[in-house]
Amino acid sequence: MILGAWLTVMDETPTWRPGSLTGNSELCFSFGVIADIQYADIEDGYNFWGSRRRYYRHSLHLLQSAVDGWNKEDSQLEFVLQLGDIIDGFNAQHKTSESALRRVMNKFKKLRTPIHHTWGNHELYNFTRDYLTESELNSKSLEDQIFLGSAASGQDSPGATAEEHYYAYHFSPVPKFRFILLDAYDLSILGRDKSTQKYQDSLKLLKEKNPNENLNSPTGLAEPQFVEFNGGFSRAQLDWFNEVLTFSDTNQEKVVVVGHIPVHPGSSESVCLAWNYKDALSVIHSHQCVVCFLAGHLHDGGYYLDSHGVHHLTLEGIVETPPESHAFGTIYVYDDKLVLKGRGRIPDKVMYYTKY
Repeated sequence: MILGAWLTVMDETPTWRPGSLTGNSELCFSFGVIADIQYADIEDGYNFWGSRRRYYRHSLHLLQSAVDGWNKEDSQLEFVLQLGDIIDGFNAQHKTSESALRRVMNKFKKLRTPIHHTWGNHELYNFTRDYLTESELNSKSLEDQIFLGSAASGQDSPGATAEEHYYAYHFSPVPKFRFILLDAYDLSILGRDKSTQKYQDSLKLLKEKNPNENLNSPTGLAEPQFVEFNGGFSRAQLDWFNEVLTFSDTNQEKVVVVGHIPVHPGSSESVCLAWNYKDALSVIHSHQCVVCFLAGHLHDGGYYLDSHGVHHLTLEGIVETPPESHAFGTIYVYDDKLVLKGRGRIPDKVMYYTKY
């Protein structure tokens, strides 16, 4: 069971103001969040376990509604975070991946603000990593161009091919705040050429941890996160991550980390955690600057404040949101807190920066 009981707030107050939750605090900036759209032009279906309905076609209408909502906000957002799984894997079976992506991106193009895209498992069901790198889902051009040292190149070794690269970057929308997008499928057998070392290493690790014939099944596993639809972080990416956080510590920045897969058991069911989530947490907890980790992947959502004062917020997914509800939000950033205004299934949340 996910820790934290939240009251779902329906979107009945389009004229809501951030001050209603924050008193007289001065707003620094705001940004939008949305996860697991998983659009496909097919009839409704169910999740992997057959327990939750999925509204594949209607997810496009909910995205349009989210875009309209963000565009109507009193103050313009600095950006929107799309937390991964933008189209569903069924598109690959129906050979509609490119057309489905085009329909979704046409909705996003109506936004009056930049969009930062995270890659999830469904991106990799539909496309190779090489394709994604050349697509509109590569938003790395929005990265801050600062030198962080030897680990900043985005690859495991100087001679690594494009197939070996990880997709991660960081940016600072305003002084003293930084966002880091991580590649939670850096270690994965999804989307990588089978001839690459990373694919071979990932397959070896997965089979060592998961002896099941169906690698998407967590049955009997001591570490249920080791299933094919999850992934993890290479040592090179974690080293790069550590360097960025060191830079932020030195410059007294507050950092929000973004990844498709949650990295704390308190904010997710164990079967939806990153393979080596403990390694990512170890890096996060060795720094003072991280205030929040944002993720998708678990469509029910979740929240946990960990022992180091880091808020772990997992967003509810659009694809499992009934047509009469919603699942997107705006986060308002202040000097002392993050304030989430959710719509539909996503509840409001005030997350204070806490020092331990």
